[in-house]
Amino acid sequence: MIIPNMLNPFFAALTDYIEDALYKKGLKTMLCCSDGIPEKEIAYLNLATQNKVNGIVALTYSDIGNFINPDIPIVVFDRFFENRNIPRVASDNYNGSMMAIEKLLELGCRHPVYIRFHSIFPGESDKRKDGYLAACKKYHITPDFLDMEDCDNFIDMMKQFIDKHKKSDGSLSFDGVFCHTDYHGYIFKKLLQKEGYRVPEDVQLIGFDGIRKFGRSKEDLFVSSMCQPLPQLAAKCVEIITTEDRSMIPSLTLLPVTFEDGGTTRSLKKG
Repeated sequence: MIIPNMLNPFFAALTDYIEDALYKKGLKTMLCCSDGIPEKEIAYLNLATQNKVNGIVALTYSDIGNFINPDIPIVVFDRFFENRNIPRVASDNYNGSMMAIEKLLELGCRHPVYIRFHSIFPGESDKRKDGYLAACKKYHITPDFLDMEDCDNFIDMMKQFIDKHKKSDGSLSFDGVFCHTDYHGYIFKKLLQKEGYRVPEDVQLIGFDGIRKFGRSKEDLFVSSMCQPLPQLAAKCVEIITTEDRSMIPSLTLLPVTFEDGGTTRSLKKG
C-alpha cells in the first residue's frame, strides 16, 4: 500500500481498514509512505515488483502511471492516470458537495462559501468544487470561493479571505463554509474563532472526509463533515486487487458519503 504519509488522520484510517480487510483474506500489508515524492513512489513500485506482491493499493499525488507493472493488480484511490487505464475507487465527491451546500441552506445559511487547497494532479476530489458550483446554480447563489493549489502559506490566504469578507460593522458577508477537507475546515474554524466569530452561531461549517480524533470512534469529529465510508472503500479496494477475473472490473467505483454533525453546524429547530 502506497500512501502520502501517516500523519493525516484520513490516510491513517483508510490504511487501518485496508490492512484489516487484507488480513481477513490471509494477506499481509507492506506499507510505503511516499511523502508525495515521485522518485520515492517509483522506488516503492520497483520494490513491489521485485518482491512479487499480490497487488498494490495506491493513494498517490504523482504522475507514476508509466512506472506501474501491468502484471501486478493495482487499484488507485481517488487519482486517475491519463496514460494508464487503472481501476479507481472513490467517494461520490460531486453529490457529496451538493449535499453539503443543501445541508447549510437547510440549516439557515444564505451565503455559503467554498475553501479549497488542492494537488496539482487531477483526481476525483476535484469534483467537490464542481458540486459546489452546481449547487450554487441550482439554488441561485453567487459562487464565492478560495481555490488554490497546495502551498505553505495557506493559513495566510485563509486570513486574507476572512478579512476580504468583513463588512463595515465587523460581521462577515458569508454565514456558511464548505471546506474541501476536514483539515482545512478545522483550521478555518480556528481562524474564525480567533477573530471573534462564533461557530456555529455566526458561521456554520462543513468539511469533507469524516476524520475523527480517536480513529474508529463514531464520535469526536473535528468538524461537521460529509463522511467518506472508509470500511466500504477499503473493502472495495481489497476486492478489486484480489479478484482473479479482472476483465469485468469497472474503471471507476463511487460510494456515497453521509453527513454527520461535528458541532460546527446548528441543529434543526423543531416545530
